[in-house]
Amino acid sequence: MNSRKVTSETRRGFPGTKARSQQPSRILIVDVTSPLWTNTCSVLAEALENTLCLACSLAGPCRVPLLSLYVVQNQQECLLPFTQVKESFARVQTCISELRSLPREGCFPQEGNGVVQAVQDGLQQFKQYSRHTAAGGSTNSSVEITILTSQSGKEMVKQLEEKLKDIDLVSLRRLQVIEVLKRDFLEPENAEQSMPADELSSDDTAILGMDIDVQTVEDNVISLEMLFKTWLHDYGTDREQLHLLLPSGGFSYATAAKTSLICLKCDLQERLLDPALLSGTADGTVRTVDMNSPCQMAAWPATVLYKLRVIKALKSEGVCESVLYGLPFIIKPTSCWQLDWDELEINQHSFHALCHSLLKRNWMLLAKCEPQNTSPSWNIVVHSYYIIVPSDSATLLVKAVAVRELLLPSTFPALLAEHPERVRGPIESALNGLEVEVTYNPLHLKNNLYKYLKSVLHRPLNRQQAHPRDQRPERHQPKQHQSRAKATVAPLLMAPSPVQVFRPAAVRRDSCEHSLLPEEDDEILHVLQ
Repeated sequence: MNSRKVTSETRRGFPGTKARSQQPSRILIVDVTSPLWTNTCSVLAEALENTLCLACSLAGPCRVPLLSLYVVQNQQECLLPFTQVKESFARVQTCISELRSLPREGCFPQEGNGVVQAVQDGLQQFKQYSRHTAAGGSTNSSVEITILTSQSGKEMVKQLEEKLKDIDLVSLRRLQVIEVLKRDFLEPENAEQSMPADELSSDDTAILGMDIDVQTVEDNVISLEMLFKTWLHDYGTDREQLHLLLPSGGFSYATAAKTSLICLKCDLQERLLDPALLSGTADGTVRTVDMNSPCQMAAWPATVLYKLRVIKALKSEGVCESVLYGLPFIIKPTSCWQLDWDELEINQHSFHALCHSLLKRNWMLLAKCEPQNTSPSWNIVVHSYYIIVPSDSATLLVKAVAVRELLLPSTFPALLAEHPERVRGPIESALNGLEVEVTYNPLHLKNNLYKYLKSVLHRPLNRQQAHPRDQRPERHQPKQHQSRAKATVAPLLMAPSPVQVFRPAAVRRDSCEHSLLPEEDDEILHVLQ
């Protein structure tokens, strides 16, 4: 990653951002004015539904707090006004169903400023929603906009640059243009798609005093799913998350003074979602990760500054996998926006030098986690230890390692040098029949987790229908079909614009235009006007 790019993305202050782990609200704008929409529609809907069922099922703070979705045909159209995702999976599914039902002929003209109008409208709706919720103490001061299009990303940026130069973008944290590329060939229906998750080509175009992130992605489920899964990462950059402490005099821990330490400021990132945060979340039996546990670090939410002091270097071949446990985390140079440019640059170069030197020496590092609480009332401190593994991707991998107190006795018999042919022959024959892969690709394995989570998310709704007495109806709540989406806040009309309208009622039978202005929101709309 280019160091200048890191700074341009992270040095911008985000007005009103108070919590380091506060996730931004999100606006997804889907441009369907292309013949490629025929191929993209189904894979986009599946990828979006898969990601959002994860977001709704994860215990702990919601990683996608607010979502709004627009489609652009010959004009922009809001399919999903800002919605709190975690408690609204049925509503999200209704929106995705509408997305699937859009015409797939790609007959809409590629003209006009529908995408730009959707950006403007989304920002206006976000401001309105923020004002509406601020009175209740719930604030979310930044929003990220992702535009999916089959048009040229650079041409899209030119349109945005020209039309948004006079628009107030103070609440816009990031604007991302994703150019969806057609596959060279169509895979069989059940073929595995193995587009690497991290190989999205990207470029940054600086306009409007900010960066527009331009990326390309193939129109298959896995690629789009991995794009949406970036929403699940922690986006807090107010402070670094980890200090990696190295003795400045070398790796001799006994001779290094505590005052002479090299401090690399880093961030933690999850490599995997913790399955314990997913199973049984519907009935509330799963608790969030205990970040105060002496044997557990947590990369999300980043509410603790960890300090790992390196105490020894280990030869890579001398570490047995059986003594490593827990989920792995990725360590990378911090992108904290509060650090000066010079400090960010030096810190990043130092981190890369450490990775390079460890690979050259074939070393791992053994590190001890410094105690979080230094209060005198803590007479006994339980330490946890971690193995740090280098990578040629300019990142480090960290995993917890067993200590004496946790280790169970075990004996390992020596491997026999010779085996009878009558035993060895069938084993060799069985092994010869296996398909051999050079590397393990987790994208080739799936365990029906998405189907399971969707069924779990539907269970509370089914119970509510079975026990209507437990539900207290809202005042003046009209009867609505369950497949209809319902707006939380009535849309606020923008400045006069001939193309900025919502879908007329006669466009499609499943449209959600009636839900945009429900009867119980009439009073709110009257006040806002």
